[in-house]
Amino acid sequence: MKAVVLANGEYPTHEIPLRMLQEAEIVVCCDGAANEYIRRGGTPTAIVGDGDSIIPEYRHLLHQIPEQETNDLTKAVRFLHEKGVDEVVILGATGRREDHSIGNISLLMEYYKKGINALMFTDSGFFKPCQNRTVFSAKKGQQISVFNFGCTRMESEGLKYPLYNLQNWWQGTLNEALGDSFTIDADGYYLVYFAYEP
Repeated sequence: MKAVVLANGEYPTHEIPLRMLQEAEIVVCCDGAANEYIRRGGTPTAIVGDGDSIIPEYRHLLHQIPEQETNDLTKAVRFLHEKGVDEVVILGATGRREDHSIGNISLLMEYYKKGINALMFTDSGFFKPCQNRTVFSAKKGQQISVFNFGCTRMESEGLKYPLYNLQNWWQGTLNEALGDSFTIDADGYYLVYFAYEP
């Protein structure tokens, strides 16, 4: 089952996230993203949010979740999780406002810790939350960035710049795969970004 959450950031333009959106069996739109998705010919499986601006004929798809402790993206991911969906692709979660983009990206780790395998695709690449030792497929020359979420030990094989105990997010950016795979061995959680084009 392919499930996509479409958030209300910049609508995807790259062929990879657009294809995922087109091929998804389930599309849950965050409140503000629904109208654009509908305008482009899609019909959401569900819409999560307050529904203030939803096209009237689609209001029957709206699932209002009144609590204000989380954002609409988290409400949509939780909605799917409660339906038994634990693998989710998130699209449209970046762009427009940088603070929202950073917040949405960091939420991937929160979902991961709750047993939800959520990947976030943008127009330039994708983010994958991980922990401990992981072997990744890659293309030679593919740009890779690694963001530490509390590890006290980080090592790598197959990256141009070996990883170490990263203290700041910028320290793990602008790395590169040396071949068709690489390994990260750490003692906790981290987020890996893969650019599409080597």
